[in-house]
Amino acid sequence: MPEAATAPAARASIGDSEFDRDTALTRRAPGVYDIDLSAGWTIISAVNGGYLLAVLGRALADALPHADPFTISAHYLTASQPGPAVVRTDVVRTGRTLSTGQASLFQYDDEGREVERIRVLASYGDLDALPDDVRTSARPPAIPPMEHCFGPEDGPTPVDGSSAITERLMLKLDPSTLGWALGQPSGKGEMRAWFGLKDGRDPDPLSLLLAVDALPPTAFELGVKGWVPTVELTVHVRCRPAPGPLRVSIATRNLAGGFLEEDAEVWDSADRLVAQSRQLARVRLA
Repeated sequence: MPEAATAPAARASIGDSEFDRDTALTRRAPGVYDIDLSAGWTIISAVNGGYLLAVLGRALADALPHADPFTISAHYLTASQPGPAVVRTDVVRTGRTLSTGQASLFQYDDEGREVERIRVLASYGDLDALPDDVRTSARPPAIPPMEHCFGPEDGPTPVDGSSAITERLMLKLDPSTLGWALGQPSGKGEMRAWFGLKDGRDPDPLSLLLAVDALPPTAFELGVKGWVPTVELTVHVRCRPAPGPLRVSIATRNLAGGFLEEDAEVWDSADRLVAQSRQLARVRLA
């Protein structure tokens, strides 16, 4: 008797995926939320900045009268660790089309004192209420078909230590940005990839906050190795993404004084520019 075919794994839905569970917060009081930061989104021993931004973004979506982040700027003050954290939000202003709020994430040191990890200022609105008019010179990045790209499972670990976050992502990197993995960095400071969540969950505005900070650092293609911690990250969400994989393109033009900028664009399956970001990051030069 022939062996029964294995049923395809069910795709996770928005609201019912590992990403949603790991960014879920418990409201302790108005504007105050508890969360246990998951070790599944770490790189080395620090929690990924995009995942943390999504956590704070979810808290602000609950605290503000509008649900969608339009612009969110975060300053990363100290490295976050897996484990308990508290998020405190404050409503700065509410309007008919935009609401503005701020939020901070805190953890505790060995003496039990609160340490602020991240501080965020953001404006929220309703992406579905935006007009359809688009006038742009931007074009989607030229990335080879997914089957011609390579994931973390195809090469060495990007940095020494844990890369747990890669087990939760569908990342397929453009071969032309993989010189660093072969010991031959191009020097161009570019990184491009197909991006999604491993469990098949479709993108939404909150997962875009993760997408802009989930690729290997562009510093690798500049010949720099090791962790590249984010100092500041600003994300603009332009529209609600269509279902399907995203394309992410990141570029650095200037590494100077031990810091570099990364400019990211995120495109959806309908060829729309759905998010843009800029971050300042520190590099450890030998």
